[in-house]
Amino acid sequence: MPDSAPTVWQSVGMSLQTMPPRIRWAVDMMDIQPSDHVLEIGCGPGFGAEAICERLETGKVFAIDRSESGVDRTKRRGQRFVDSGRLTVRQIDLATLRVPVKRLNKVFAFNVNLFWIRSCADEVALLHERVLPGGAVYLFFDANRPELVPNIVRKASASLQEGGFRVSVVDQKAPPVVGIIGRR
Repeated sequence: MPDSAPTVWQSVGMSLQTMPPRIRWAVDMMDIQPSDHVLEIGCGPGFGAEAICERLETGKVFAIDRSESGVDRTKRRGQRFVDSGRLTVRQIDLATLRVPVKRLNKVFAFNVNLFWIRSCADEVALLHERVLPGGAVYLFFDANRPELVPNIVRKASASLQEGGFRVSVVDQKAPPVVGIIGRR
């Protein structure tokens, strides 16, 4: 393709961006199955939703963000998945969410500070109610500020444990990412 030809993303107003390695690693950690039903909290630019949808066949992703621009970017990035019915995107926060999927296999969030900056007992209770036994909540955070990591891990882990999840922690050095996994 000639350099002057617009890409698909440029033609819909989105710059061509590659999948950040930190998001790819996090999605790989989740071991997405073709029939999984996944809630993504804080979908932002849509990289996570796209990476998850690529692995689904009969499963679905319900992606939410409080930000209108995050919802718009996710919809544009994942338009082919929206069109196929595999991806639904809504502007809403977790506290007011009524999950349309009766039961979820997995919940995904990357850099969502809700889980470590304030009490989120109601939100975690909602997740515990909706995640199937054997399912899990995957909270990932950039760890490029190592001085913050112990506090993030401690508080996010406590939030999930108090809500009835069994917690484990995973990390990766490059790119620096920490994951808190709450299994139901």
